[in-house]
Amino acid sequence: MKLSKFIFITLILLSSFGCKKKEVPESNFEKDVLNSVFVEIVDSIYMDRRIISPPPPPRFNEKTNKVDTTGQHKELKEYWHYRDSIKNDRTRILIGVYDTITKISSLETEMIQKEIDLSSYKYDTIKNAEEYTFDLTPFKNNKKFHFEKASKYPHEKDWNLNDISNSLIPLGTVFISRIQFNKTKTKGVLTAGASCGGGKCGRGFLIIIENKNGKWKVSKIIHTWDS
Repeated sequence: MKLSKFIFITLILLSSFGCKKKEVPESNFEKDVLNSVFVEIVDSIYMDRRIISPPPPPRFNEKTNKVDTTGQHKELKEYWHYRDSIKNDRTRILIGVYDTITKISSLETEMIQKEIDLSSYKYDTIKNAEEYTFDLTPFKNNKKFHFEKASKYPHEKDWNLNDISNSLIPLGTVFISRIQFNKTKTKGVLTAGASCGGGKCGRGFLIIIENKNGKWKVSKIIHTWDS
């Protein structure tokens, strides 16, 4: 082959490689999608240990053998006033995040199969791992939430829920699973959970996400379990 012809072919090949569209590695794709919907998910499911108590029940007056509606009215007024003060507080909400992201558990899979057919969904390939550590750095400047690793604090089962003024522990915790995508990668499903601590409360959810106009958003949240 003449040298000039060899150079010409080489230049053509190099040109075609240079024009080839860069593909995002599958593992990065999943992580990027989770990053884009993480705050929206947390905002939809988080629990605040300061306001988990139900309204005070009516008190029965044994002397009159009647319900003390006067006393209950006062207690209800104080109860709702306190809840409103918490909701209107602009201080960032400290949430503990379980940052090990694993596949949906077999138990949760059984639960969500009742809500959605998972046969057309699959996980992206993450080399040498079935799980990964979720990086909270991109959310350090979030205006509403202050995210920290749950492992930084005493186990949530040991939290005293009666000590609502304790600012040294999170107001709640969340965990999120890996995402399963449909074939076209326009929809995804994952599970998430939230707790207020104390080992007395917890809720699980099926999260359905969808790519609309190039942006990933939560399209549906289904409450699946309580503990």
